[in-house]
Amino acid sequence: MTEFRHVTAALQNDAFAYQDSILPKVSRTFALTIPQLPPALRVAVTNAYLLCRIADTIEDEPTLSAEDKRHHEDAFVDAVTGRIDPQRFAAELSPLLSAQTLEAEHDLVRGLPWVLQVTRTLKPVQQAAIVNCLKVMSHGMYDFQRGVGLQGLDTLRDMDRYCYCVAGVVGEMLTELFIDFEPTLAMHRESMMRLAVSFGQGLQMTNILKDQWEDRSHGACWLPQDVFAKRNVRLVELQAGQQDTNYAGALSELIGVAHSHLQRALEYTLLIPARHAGIRRFCLWSVGLAVLTLRNLQDNLDFSSGTQVKVSHNAVAGTIVLIKLASKYNSSLRWMFAMAARQLPLTPLAAEWSEPASAGLAWPKSNIPYLTEATWYELEDVKDVQQR
Repeated sequence: MTEFRHVTAALQNDAFAYQDSILPKVSRTFALTIPQLPPALRVAVTNAYLLCRIADTIEDEPTLSAEDKRHHEDAFVDAVTGRIDPQRFAAELSPLLSAQTLEAEHDLVRGLPWVLQVTRTLKPVQQAAIVNCLKVMSHGMYDFQRGVGLQGLDTLRDMDRYCYCVAGVVGEMLTELFIDFEPTLAMHRESMMRLAVSFGQGLQMTNILKDQWEDRSHGACWLPQDVFAKRNVRLVELQAGQQDTNYAGALSELIGVAHSHLQRALEYTLLIPARHAGIRRFCLWSVGLAVLTLRNLQDNLDFSSGTQVKVSHNAVAGTIVLIKLASKYNSSLRWMFAMAARQLPLTPLAAEWSEPASAGLAWPKSNIPYLTEATWYELEDVKDVQQR
């Protein structure tokens, strides 16, 4: 029995080592921000990020059809919850990933059994939050992958729904992890959950706007038709380097929407007690870099590649230093945000963002059928993962 415990401990140590080693290979940004978290949170957030990254890898694989992606996303959740062997899942998916998928992501898929060894060491509430997130992401990504094309999404409301499924739900998951770590935050749960969705949308919209031309080269457009149509711009006809003032006006409006969401992201962060400066830095670095990206977009509305609006290394370094110095001081952080965003447009958010939750679901969850019809994402799979 003693020998068995030694072997088990050694395998767990290997799993933790694998998790730490693969993170910087799949995300430079999160390899920078996650270490700011307290150790008790760092392991859980790293694990959650890696599992979400596998879900994203399935979604982004260009050689898989929407139905194939749905099959593999469902199988992935089954592997996470222990319904199927993760080694078998990894062995089946890995050969299907093309050279267009990063080698580090190939490695991560093959390493899923190691990642799940770490998952099994997490507290039940942490595991539940991660499983809920993956369930919503997998259903949501399939829902949108079926109709993706150069025509874009129908409306800004649809963009809200998409951003929730791929990013807002991640904000909710992180909030559950933060509240578990700092129980006094429970008094702000409702506000934080609503603001967390905005937080996710602000970051996701920034990425969508920055990466729109690269997405188009892969046959996808996540911009809302209605915002462009009212300026007589047809998304399906857009070509990089051939934009006009009508396109620029629509893009500025969306930059303003993202700005409004990032304002709410700041308010979310300031609800975290100043004594948890590491958690604040984790949030604020993402907000700061998103604001700088929006500034670059606003200054280069005719850009034709994401590299043209990428935040410089010097700007990243400066942002990190300033936030480190000011992370405990709310007034300083508000001033820094205002100065960084002072030349950005600010588009008021739709009324839904401030309306009371409908049947317990706030916008945009209240407009997602599979979330309003049942609470499947909070029941069966969560129980399974806790029992295994």
